[in-house]
Amino acid sequence: MSDDSNKNVCDYAHIILDNITEGVFTIDKNRRITSYNRAAEKITGVKGGEAIGQYCYNVFRANICESECALYKTMKTGHPIISKTIYIINSAGDQIPISISTAMLRDEKGKLIGAVEILRDISAVNKLRKEIEGKYTFSDINSKNSEMQRIFNILPQVAESGSMVLIEGESGTGKELFARVIHDLSKRKKKKLIAVNCGALPDTLLESELFGYKAGAFTDAKKDKKGRFAQADQGTIFLDEIGDISPAFQVRLLRFLQDKVYEPLGATEPEKADVRIIAATNKNLMELVKQNIFRQDLFYRINIIKLTIPPLRERSEDIPLLVRHFIAKYNRIMDKNIESATPEVLEILMRHSFPGNVRELENIIERAMVLCRYKQIQPQCLPPEFIDYKSKPILYANVKTTIRDSEKRIIIEALERNNWNRLAASADIGIHKTTLFRKIKQFNIILPAIDGRNKKTNLIEDYT
Repeated sequence: MSDDSNKNVCDYAHIILDNITEGVFTIDKNRRITSYNRAAEKITGVKGGEAIGQYCYNVFRANICESECALYKTMKTGHPIISKTIYIINSAGDQIPISISTAMLRDEKGKLIGAVEILRDISAVNKLRKEIEGKYTFSDINSKNSEMQRIFNILPQVAESGSMVLIEGESGTGKELFARVIHDLSKRKKKKLIAVNCGALPDTLLESELFGYKAGAFTDAKKDKKGRFAQADQGTIFLDEIGDISPAFQVRLLRFLQDKVYEPLGATEPEKADVRIIAATNKNLMELVKQNIFRQDLFYRINIIKLTIPPLRERSEDIPLLVRHFIAKYNRIMDKNIESATPEVLEILMRHSFPGNVRELENIIERAMVLCRYKQIQPQCLPPEFIDYKSKPILYANVKTTIRDSEKRIIIEALERNNWNRLAASADIGIHKTTLFRKIKQFNIILPAIDGRNKKTNLIEDYT
């Protein structure tokens, strides 16, 4: 081939590379950049003339450059990397997410001469995903469940009211997280939120913990100590596991709730504290009242606004959302870059009853991320009791049924919320209207004679 022909081939190669949307650059064996297309310039903000000849890590400043350079790993192992998500710092100093793929470069004789990397800016994809997930997120609470969404909707009003709140729910459902959200949305947010676990302390310690004591009240009480009520003045007290306090202490607590006054141990004069009470319990207080274990007057005093947090087994549609949330959380804590959990892992988790609720799921994901060496959490990263699937058949049909039922319930609830207006319902849950029509037919959902547009309809056949 003549020199002119070689020149024409090189020119065409540059033209092609400069007209594709993905960024492409190559390096030699010393990790110096040898070519750099226009899309790479646009993504990084660094011109090709400035990049060529530079070490790749000086141009991209990615979160993997120091220890896990994808190009170096490909040249060393001979294995390409496909669609790995990383973060780079562009010329403006902004961190942007990109997806990269790598491959080795060899000459005509098969000798290694470097490597090539293809990069794609996924900022828009990430933004869209966050917008969609944002519909199901309130502070750090994530849920698609209709009952949880109902609680999300009233939380600002509950917080603004200043009234006492009782949060009921099983252990691990996140009652303290709800209390913190209420405090952060309230007028008291600039003051302290102090949490006290009433079930962890006997009466004498709980009394001194909440009310404080005066010097000389008992042996070793050498100076005054402020109680939690005094410390939280103008703020919020979160009384967790209030159902575990004794009847004797319930009387003292009731007096404070009625008059906002208390007496520290050893005091001769009552003291005042302006605090908001948020109480929580994993027990049914009404049942305790019937059993004469919990005072009725105290129950009605704290039961002004009651929030009941459903257990995770009743909102299995939240499991994939929570898994993504905890993966993102522990990626930051552990400085990892795990992208997701495999579909098989999600299926295994979806059929678990989660007696420990959201706390149990978080612990499972944290453990899995400690052990995971891949870009996705694998089944073998789960605790031993979960990976028993090797010896037991996985009931995929049951899992699919659970997912199908959850999806059907979400659609029906969205239709009901929007007075059976399909267009409004599709916008509510973030799917296209044709997808909604197809799902309505698939799940055999019967539509009412009159929908939210005050237009008579027959059945689903009108939309097929």
